Amino acid sequence: MSGNTAAASGMVSAGVTGNCLSRALKATAHNSVHFFVGLIALGAIWWAAIYYVTLDPEMVGFRDFSPASTFAAFPEIWEDGTIQAALATSGSRLGWGLGLAILIGVPIGIVFGRVRWFQNLFNVPFQFMRMISPLSWEPIAVVVFTGWEEAIIFLIAIASIWPVVFSTAAGLSKVDPNWFKVARNLGAKPYHMVTRIIIPAIMFDVLTGIRLALGVAWIVIIPAEFLGVTSGFGYAIEDARESLEYAHLMAFVVSIGAVGYVLDTICVLLIKRYSWHRG
Repeated sequence: MSGNTAAASGMVSAGVTGNCLSRALKATAHNSVHFFVGLIALGAIWWAAIYYVTLDPEMVGFRDFSPASTFAAFPEIWEDGTIQAALATSGSRLGWGLGLAILIGVPIGIVFGRVRWFQNLFNVPFQFMRMISPLSWEPIAVVVFTGWEEAIIFLIAIASIWPVVFSTAAGLSKVDPNWFKVARNLGAKPYHMVTRIIIPAIMFDVLTGIRLALGVAWIVIIPAEFLGVTSGFGYAIEDARESLEYAHLMAFVVSIGAVGYVLDTICVLLIKRYSWHRG
């Protein structure tokens, strides 16, 4: 009797697992279809725009911006190592700037969301600074810092810190105050509050803020690299423009979009993996 029960339980478990796997495969296939259809639609719009623009004889030079010319340029800039070098340099600057924003922004966001007097005192200054265009700090950064590398990292950090701060504070404001009361009654220390309550509870909001910060930082880094440096995607675009290599220019633009998409996808996966909301 028990053997029959165990066999039936195993069959039910196998059926549930099979159904879950089937749904996962269907969802993956569905998302893949949307992904490729979206890319095809974007490519069609791009091709059509260049086609109709170049119907005018005076605009024939825009053919170098076409999808065919752009993708034909990829092997050239890949073989000479331009893409790899730009990715390594821009990625390093992005990592340093975003890392500083996270290291500074998360603690400030926790204090901002937890300490009422701190929030009342600094809400207006933070909102004021958040609305200043990050690139407007560029002349000041060049004067303050000894080199362009440090200036660019500063621009990335000042651009990306605010999404981290305000997302962290918003997440903390949603935490039930009774959790802290119960923890204190159980003898929790301040570091227990941070590691066992605050961090797990706000992880979704912190990662969401990092995702927003990453998007802002990736946008800021390109124009920041137009001047003063001889490496990175921004420099590569400017160099291609001055050399009139427009197919290479568009190839770098496409590369920037692809890298940004991959980075954003990684953030989405981290949000799904490490957030308690995933349940």
